[in-house]
Amino acid sequence: MGDFTGTTALVTGGTSGIGLTVVHRLVAEGAHVVVTGRRQHALDAVAAELGDAVTTVQGDVAVAEDVERVFAAVSTRGDGLALVFANAGGGEFAPLGQISWDHYTTTFNANVGGVINTVQGALPYLTKGSAIVLTGSNIDVKGNPAFSVYAATKAAVRSLARSWAAELVERGVRVNVVAPGPIGTPGLSGLAGSPEDAEALLGGLASGVPMQRLGTEDEVADAVLFLGSPRSSYVTGAELYVDGGASQV
Repeated sequence: MGDFTGTTALVTGGTSGIGLTVVHRLVAEGAHVVVTGRRQHALDAVAAELGDAVTTVQGDVAVAEDVERVFAAVSTRGDGLALVFANAGGGEFAPLGQISWDHYTTTFNANVGGVINTVQGALPYLTKGSAIVLTGSNIDVKGNPAFSVYAATKAAVRSLARSWAAELVERGVRVNVVAPGPIGTPGLSGLAGSPEDAEALLGGLASGVPMQRLGTEDEVADAVLFLGSPRSSYVTGAELYVDGGASQV
């Protein structure tokens, strides 16, 4: 029996990396998980592996029409949402002087607009005891060259969490942020242009962490499940850094 037995959860961006790991962990703890992603073949793989424990919905949470389909699927469950993990997003490098309008709008739409769409869509399905966990990043308090727009989106997510925690506290709904540092995910490796560049990127990131290693997807999932469960019932408006001390030491 897990903390999520008999509940329904929503995970956006749940077909790879941290999102997929959280989906697996929630299913193991007894939840039915509505999983979103933009790639149908990746959603099909999740459905094939986890069967009736998941409902998959293809779409982009930055697009209003796609979000409507996500919550149409949620509504068929009929039991509300115990957890919303707003995880979908991403970013690319763009040094100052090369930041295009497309880079700016695409990154903000994905990382901020998608989070807003997800949380607002979830409101009718949240009840006392429900939890919202937003994916932030430790870059919201750090300065990294060529990653300024992405960092700004994660600072915005942090700010949204504070405001929404204040707005939803009377409903008994908690809102928190999990802020990973460098985690060994496909998305992180994908920022590099080649396998050699990826190896150099990951090695450089690990060397900047006090623990001298990258984090794992399971270590972030531990934090998400804590923030999303009754074990953190007195925690709201907080940001939990899972970054090996990189932002704290």
